[in-house]
Amino acid sequence: MNSSPVNTPPPTTSNITSAHSRHKSSASRLSVPSGGGEYVSNINNLCSSTMTPSEYLSRLTDISQMDLQSALDQMKSLLSLSPSQTQKVYKMAYYRKQTKNHWARDDPAFAALQIAFLALSSLAYCIAFRGESIMSSSLRFGFHSIVINYILSGLVIATITRAIANQHLNVQNSYSSSHVRQNVEWLYAFDIHCNSFFPAFVLLYGVQFFSLKLVLGQSLVALSVSNTLYAVAGGWYFYVTHLGYRALPFLNNTEVFLFPIVGISFIYILNFVGYPFGFGWNASRIVAHIYFDA
Repeated sequence: MNSSPVNTPPPTTSNITSAHSRHKSSASRLSVPSGGGEYVSNINNLCSSTMTPSEYLSRLTDISQMDLQSALDQMKSLLSLSPSQTQKVYKMAYYRKQTKNHWARDDPAFAALQIAFLALSSLAYCIAFRGESIMSSSLRFGFHSIVINYILSGLVIATITRAIANQHLNVQNSYSSSHVRQNVEWLYAFDIHCNSFFPAFVLLYGVQFFSLKLVLGQSLVALSVSNTLYAVAGGWYFYVTHLGYRALPFLNNTEVFLFPIVGISFIYILNFVGYPFGFGWNASRIVAHIYFDA
């Protein structure tokens, strides 16, 4: 028995156009595979710093790998009252991202200079306060200044601010897993602490040192100068911190890092209000009592 052939209608122009548009639509939806696969994991690893903390510390002992002049130029920019000058430091981080695929410094010269400055200033303070043994008091105060006030506090602050940025300020949190996610590098967060610490260091270890006779007094003028130094130092720290996180294009609402300035301002004003009633605290006298029993 002969079966009649199936008549297939010839393709029309509209059918061809429709198939072509479906093909383009399918191609346009191509994306990075989702599901947290190996491909996405590898790309995310590339978005983090390529230098480990151990490598950073190993370079810290090799002066030949440090660009000290560049670090000094950055310190000078951080002391400028012009925001554009301060932002130059973070523009360098952007250039590193473009050329080396990481935001953090790979040159530890900035941290090395800061540690050297802290050691010298610690010695100067111990000479000024004339402790029983300048050597032992210098080692003790230097340990507090470098290890506790600078390094350990930096580790804690960098870890906390990085966690806040990655978990709450990252605009990519609302994206699907098919998008390549960038996170704040821990070393970059520590860089921000180093940048923020330097202006505070200049005020509290430098300017305060040459004003010791004034700020250690018991008058209202002494209290005003002392507390102003500490308030400006604290405010400057969090302002530079804010600029560091604002420089990252995948973060938003970085103004949260300015919120501590409100608390600093409140305590600053409270001291003046409480001074006539005996509740004004001179920050310099408190610190001198803690470290030098003065």
